[in-house]
Amino acid sequence: MSTVGRMTAITSTAYSRDLGDELRRLREKFTGLTGFAFAEQLGWDPSKVSNIENGKARASEIDLVQYLMACGRDSVFFEAFRDRYRYAFDPYVVVVPDNLRTLALAEAKAAKITSFDGLTVPGLVQTEEYARALLTEGGNEEAEDIEKFVRLRMDRQAVMRRPSRPECTFYVHELALRMRVGDARIMEEQYLRLLFDTHVLRIVPMSAGVAIATRSARRLFSFEKMIPVAYSETDVAQVFAHDGRAIAGSREFFKWLDARALDEGQSRSMLADYASGLREDLHDARPELA
Repeated sequence: MSTVGRMTAITSTAYSRDLGDELRRLREKFTGLTGFAFAEQLGWDPSKVSNIENGKARASEIDLVQYLMACGRDSVFFEAFRDRYRYAFDPYVVVVPDNLRTLALAEAKAAKITSFDGLTVPGLVQTEEYARALLTEGGNEEAEDIEKFVRLRMDRQAVMRRPSRPECTFYVHELALRMRVGDARIMEEQYLRLLFDTHVLRIVPMSAGVAIATRSARRLFSFEKMIPVAYSETDVAQVFAHDGRAIAGSREFFKWLDARALDEGQSRSMLADYASGLREDLHDARPELA
């Protein structure tokens, strides 16, 4: 298909919206122009700039050249951006795990987030000290990068404090409660955060069986005017899936979890038991005063 002078309308993806937002930031930083004035400078219809920056339409290669050159970017920048942009509208997009922009944008735009975590507390409800201990003890991050990733994780949690925050349901396996991250004080604070500062929390108990061991951590992002996004991550890559089968599969998985997880009241009762057990441990560990 020719890429000359043509913009192709297509279903947007999490990655196309991320890269479109990156273009918008470039326009604002290097030209100071509004979208309308920028379109006028390029000889484009204003809707073209809007659709590209919102990830609603695929820009042609010539469109990208014109856009980036108008922002003062050179050919090296253009080639690097084009190499990423060519995958922006794929039904499955794989990005490296330290690229948090795409994930943060999906969280910020979502109307509803449903997630499952098997071994750790979900990032959106981690305390700062839990996140720091997890990154430190995990051994996957360079020491100098840990504080940067902790701050990014805390910044992402801003979506949970918005008046129009997404409706969140967190399915968390009991193993994540048993997995000691940091010390008892850190775990107690994390339990309390889950008890009092989480939307809907559903604990998947150990009694649910071993079938859950074959399921990876995942999320389903639902939006008001865009197709849902199924998301999964490992320490190797993040996968954003817009394919109908992947979305349907995630919906079925969360139905399966719903039938096996404790309800909200039972989940909070279990959390309270874990928190009480830690308080007893902390009390017993204190030295007796002479």
